[in-house]
Amino acid sequence: MRTALLKPIPTAIAVAGNRPYNFTPLPPPEWVQPFTDLSDVITSGPKPEPQPSPWVPKILNFLQATNPSVEQDLTLFCHKYLIRLPPNFVSHILKKSESLPNRAETALRFFTWAGKQKGYAHNLECYVSVIEILCSASVDIDRARVKSVFNELKGKGFFMNAAAANSLIKSFGNGGMVEELLWVWRSMKDNGVEPSLYTYNFLMNGLVNSGFIDLAEKVFDVMEDGKVKPDVVTYNTMIKGYCNSGHVKKAVEKLQCMEEEGRGLEPDKITVMTLMQACYSEGDYDFCVRLYHEMVEKGIEIPSHAYSLVIGGLCKTGKAMEGYAVFEGMVGRGCEPNVAIYTSLIDAYAKNGKLGTSMGLFKRMQSEGFEPDVVTYGVIVNSLCMSGLLDEAIQWFEYCKGKNVAVNLVVYSSLIDGLGKAGRVEEATKLFEEMECPRDSYCYNVFLNALAKNGRIDEALALVERMENEECDQTVYTFTILMNGLFKEHRNEDALKMWNMMIDKGITPTVASFRVLSTGLCLSGKVARACKILDELAPTGVVFDTAFEDMANVLCKAGRVVDACKLADGIIERGREVPGRVRTIMINALRKGGKADLAMKLMHSKIGIGYDRFRSVKKRVKFRNLVVDRSDP
Repeated sequence: MRTALLKPIPTAIAVAGNRPYNFTPLPPPEWVQPFTDLSDVITSGPKPEPQPSPWVPKILNFLQATNPSVEQDLTLFCHKYLIRLPPNFVSHILKKSESLPNRAETALRFFTWAGKQKGYAHNLECYVSVIEILCSASVDIDRARVKSVFNELKGKGFFMNAAAANSLIKSFGNGGMVEELLWVWRSMKDNGVEPSLYTYNFLMNGLVNSGFIDLAEKVFDVMEDGKVKPDVVTYNTMIKGYCNSGHVKKAVEKLQCMEEEGRGLEPDKITVMTLMQACYSEGDYDFCVRLYHEMVEKGIEIPSHAYSLVIGGLCKTGKAMEGYAVFEGMVGRGCEPNVAIYTSLIDAYAKNGKLGTSMGLFKRMQSEGFEPDVVTYGVIVNSLCMSGLLDEAIQWFEYCKGKNVAVNLVVYSSLIDGLGKAGRVEEATKLFEEMECPRDSYCYNVFLNALAKNGRIDEALALVERMENEECDQTVYTFTILMNGLFKEHRNEDALKMWNMMIDKGITPTVASFRVLSTGLCLSGKVARACKILDELAPTGVVFDTAFEDMANVLCKAGRVVDACKLADGIIERGREVPGRVRTIMINALRKGGKADLAMKLMHSKIGIGYDRFRSVKKRVKFRNLVVDRSDP
């Protein structure tokens, strides 16, 4: 009896108080499928399509909640209903996860949880789906996580099929992960999977997005020589790569190659828009307009952005009427303009001196329901300032402030510049001090110019120190303005100090800055000093082709023909210019300086290009001979 009491209770018997009862053991968990197949139930008629499993929305609801304990909730749910999720169910859930909040994080948590189920092993489709989600994240891609999942995939030794390879190549291309992309490409080759056109296009897109243009070119060449020929998408990808890398000329050549007879390919909207955007960024507005006309001739749909580029390009080159013609064509085709297009036209007409037409367009824009933005108001204020209508410009400025329009630096700079040119320096100073937005170098330079041109050079120099205190970069224009103001005040040595300070700061001189320096030195009788500085710049790679011409013009205009002739002789002796060009420059300089008689004498003589014999030596006739017999210089 004692022995019998020590025996274990059978699994089918439980004790409740003193009365035992029997129960049925729990069945093993069932592997559920993402679709319910009813074809075995219905025997007559056509077989019905598989229906979505009711488990799919239930699992998605758990993931939608973004609960911190979602893994535990999923485990309890599956235990409660005795189910397990097989790999095809997991991959289906991952594909259906577009609407999940924080999709990448949620999908990875679900993928990790699923892999811990008893008797479960991810298939290739699961890995591909989660990598696709991680690489399509709207925020910065977490490449470390992607590599972790991919390394796990590589360790499984899956056979790489075409669908998986296409998806992975596309995903890694979007994520800029070239090493992983090329591994998939090699794996395809090892498994004997032939790449399709889509595979090639995904591969090229990935290489282009990652900046590997040389590799993309090689893939393109392989396609042209192989069975799978490039299509419009392939060409567009290659053109995009060239444009992004700054090789716009190669992009144009690729377009011409695409249009060659026998290929059967026509550029589409994406082709033209990619090139138009690149040409606009490069400042090649003429080619931009040419592409637009090709779109019109070929009947390609013209998006509103194309009109913005064409009209903007024409307006930037001063072709306001041509821009307006494109604008009217745009409206005639039923494409609605925008504020940016109106603003470009308003600005172009104003800069062409047609303020009435410009303001008429502004009123038309308002009547059509377009609300001007701060850029538009900036153009209006700048246009009025250029036309000398400062009081009206100030009224518009006050109007903007009254409407709580965030007045930007362009508006302030335009007003300060206009006031400075009108000699209203006190008002410009007040406006500069009252600015409600941070000042930049351009704004400082505008105010510096206003001070320097009105003889307040000491205030301008003090402002430079303020720039340094506010950590605002001094530019070549800053020093050019200051040097010009100092030379006008005959403070030549101070101007030279400014030049040396500019060089010491590593700021590269421009033609305008050297013209200010050379003009000041030439007018103060220091031509040799200007030439010496020019010679010092040459070894650094800074060469001004028009420097001698500018100096000759200044000297001749000032009546210092002797100095101009000495300069010309020195230029030839140093071998800096061809004698014939020096002669032409001197003739033009004399003519512009009102010395027509000397210009005619030089033109009909052999000075500069001919030789005279002195005993047995031939010597070039110097320019000084032009004034050697004149009593006045």
